[in-house]
Amino acid sequence: MIHLLLRTKMFIPNEYHEQVYDIDFNELYRLGYRLILSDLDNTLISYDEFVPNKENIELFQKLEEIGFEIILVSNNIPSRISEYTKHTSIKGFANARKPLNIGLKKAFRSGTRTYQKNEVLVIGDQLMTDVWGANRMGLYSILVNPIKKKTEKWYTKLNRKTEVKMLNKIKVKHKDVYDNLKLSKRS
Repeated sequence: MIHLLLRTKMFIPNEYHEQVYDIDFNELYRLGYRLILSDLDNTLISYDEFVPNKENIELFQKLEEIGFEIILVSNNIPSRISEYTKHTSIKGFANARKPLNIGLKKAFRSGTRTYQKNEVLVIGDQLMTDVWGANRMGLYSILVNPIKKKTEKWYTKLNRKTEVKMLNKIKVKHKDVYDNLKLSKRS
């Protein structure tokens, strides 16, 4: 597993945005993406929120109108996910164990139809879980800034320290990609 951490390319997202609302979903749909596997905590809501906010609901409506299917994939506990999803029409999976493939595969297979990998994208706020997990499966990865770092759990804070080190390695080994994605706003 340690040798995988040395492969910095596994931690480079396909896209980086300040927030989920900045993503050009129309363009992604035009490119053939149909299924969105999204993280919940600090991607859509902060850890101290429990239900979808107005912006979330509007985003889900927009995505469904475009033609996307949305499924939440979170490392958090089932009660956290079910509390959120009961206010929406979307499915959610807890205890995903990202960056392992288990939760992402389960969500991927639970879609309303069979999707090919080139139709699936993953959105999340962490390099060490969301991006790495997506890239390990060969899925399109989109990194967004965390909504509210102050509310994060201790283990996420630990991941953030590792993430900063990885961003520094990416900056050195893949400066052109680092600059192009504007990952400097992340560190």
